[in-house]
Order: sequence, then structure tokens, then C-alpha cells
Amino acid sequence: MNISFRAVLLVIALALVLRGYEWVSRDYRMPWTPLSLAAPIGPFTTRKIGALADDTPRCHQLLEEAAIDYSPLPPVDGGPRCGYDNGVTLAQDQPRDIAYSPAAKTSCPVAVSLVLWEKQIVNAAAREHLGTTVEAITTFGSYSCRRIGGGQSGNYSEHATANAIDIAAFRLADGRTVSVAGHWDADDERSRFLKEVRDGGCEIFATTLSPDYNKAHADHLHFDQARRGGSHYCR
Repeated sequence: MNISFRAVLLVIALALVLRGYEWVSRDYRMPWTPLSLAAPIGPFTTRKIGALADDTPRCHQLLEEAAIDYSPLPPVDGGPRCGYDNGVTLAQDQPRDIAYSPAAKTSCPVAVSLVLWEKQIVNAAAREHLGTTVEAITTFGSYSCRRIGGGQSGNYSEHATANAIDIAAFRLADGRTVSVAGHWDADDERSRFLKEVRDGGCEIFATTLSPDYNKAHADHLHFDQARRGGSHYCR
């Protein structure tokens, strides 16, 4: 094998290595790839969103890169276990696909999660099962200084830091409303839609709870971004 042929092989090998590195470094499925709201949901998406809890400027940047109109909320000091300093509200009068009623006022990581959920899960499921799109989502709110289950003892809920949101119903573009309370067990296209958006939430949020979990969640889907190191709890 002459020197020139070896040189050609070396150049080809280096090119393949560089091409492979470029692919791996940009692959959204890799843990080191920066989160993008334009990328598909991957196995490390939840972990990347969780990291935003310690990097509010980056969280804001993600919303801006995705052209999401939002407003930072003033900090809330609710005592040693309640309050937040990374809250945002998603604008209701922007040309977005879905509005929230009342307005979604959550931690920034939850807002980022909602945008992903809307874009990649909710309307795709609505078109598939209901033949239309979602115009608005009714919520039971986000921030509430309370313990899990509303009791006097036990751990505080993620709602205590606006790191959770409860979804009650979906208003469709054709005028219909699909609610968790009314249609979860309907055994029809409305029920299938609700279960698909629940399952999609499981891919994005650290915690997803539905009527399948317990009676306390019979009328809503609970989503939060509790610190689980990227793992999921889905019921």
C-alpha cells in the first residue's frame, strides 16, 4: 500500500469521524444536546427541562427562540416552603395555537413544557381523534401554597412553587368542549383524545396524574416538573 493511498484512507476515515461527531453532537436524543422547542421530544427532554429550574435566563431564552410571547412574573414570597422567583405567564393575545383560561401563570420550566405539549401532542391528538384543533384549555390553576392532597401534614405540593398545573378541559375549534370529568370514561373519541394527551404529557413532565391515579384527580390532569433526575411518574 503506497503512501498516497494511505493518505486517502486517512482523510476518508477522518471525514467519517467528523461526520459522526457532527451527527451525535446535534442529535436531539443525546443528553448533551441543548434543548430546543423545535426539536422532537426525546428520552432526555424531561431532564433538560428540569435543568431550567436552575437557569431562568436560559428558560426565558428558549421561549424567545420559539417566538413565544410571555411575561416574567414578580417573585412571590410565600414563606419557607411556598412561593417562586421564576414565574412567567404565557400571553393570551398572541397568534399561538392555544390559549389558557385562566391564563397560565407557572414556573418557567412548566411553561416550556406546556409549549412542547401544545405543539407536539395536543393538536395532533385533536386532529386524529376529533377531526379539529384545540383553541383553549381550561385549567384549575398553578400556584397554591399547600401540601399534597391539601392536608395538614406531609410534603408540600409542586403547586406550592408554581411548578405544576392542573388541566380540566379543552375547548375545540368546532365549539365542542372535552372535559376530564365528563369524558375520561366515555369510551369514545373524546376519551381516546384525553388519554393520548395524558400519555404525551408523560413524555414531557416529571409527574403526570390522571383519573387513573385516584379520585382526587377525577376531574383534571396534573402535570409538574418535580426534581426526579429526568425520570417520570405517570398514572
